[in-house]
Amino acid sequence: EKGLDYKVNFGIELPRLKEIASKFEKNHDVAQALWKENIRECKIVAGLLQPVDTFYPDIADIWVEDMRYPEIAELTVMNLFQHLPYASEKAFEWIAREEPYFQFCGYMLVARLLMKYGELNERAENELLDQVVPALSGESGFVFRAASTALRKYASQSKENARKAGVAEDIRFEVADMRSFHRDSEYGQLVTNPPYGERL
Repeated sequence: EKGLDYKVNFGIELPRLKEIASKFEKNHDVAQALWKENIRECKIVAGLLQPVDTFYPDIADIWVEDMRYPEIAELTVMNLFQHLPYASEKAFEWIAREEPYFQFCGYMLVARLLMKYGELNERAENELLDQVVPALSGESGFVFRAASTALRKYASQSKENARKAGVAEDIRFEVADMRSFHRDSEYGQLVTNPPYGERL
């Protein structure tokens, strides 16, 4: 892949890596050794094999400091960071930092936590809304993408959140049969939560 300087990049797809990782017990030492390798697949599997209970906050910071690619950051948030008992604290600590990968992980973690728990307390809401504005106007494209994702997840939770985020006029909330869906504008995005386990 252009611009990537991994020692090795086998190009193995995520489902296959998850299958490989599922055959092993979670192991702190193995995960830490894999993370230190400058190999794409090793870093992804490290996030899958790292036990939560031995992944202390200072180690989380070290891993983020070592990140060089958005793919690794996003997968590590999904596979490991969102499950940490201190995930919320780290998310808001990271979005307030200046380093792009800390911000990226912070915003992606906020988005994941919103998906899991559905709401933020008032203090967290204020912190998110304060931090997201400069992130959206910054120079980093991947931080912009992560901040936008967090803001969309926040706004999609309710009409009140959309109003607080200043995007109430841009979002239409509706519970309806998909077959009767229509749109009023030429462009837009559809966010839906279909029934789990049913074929559409």
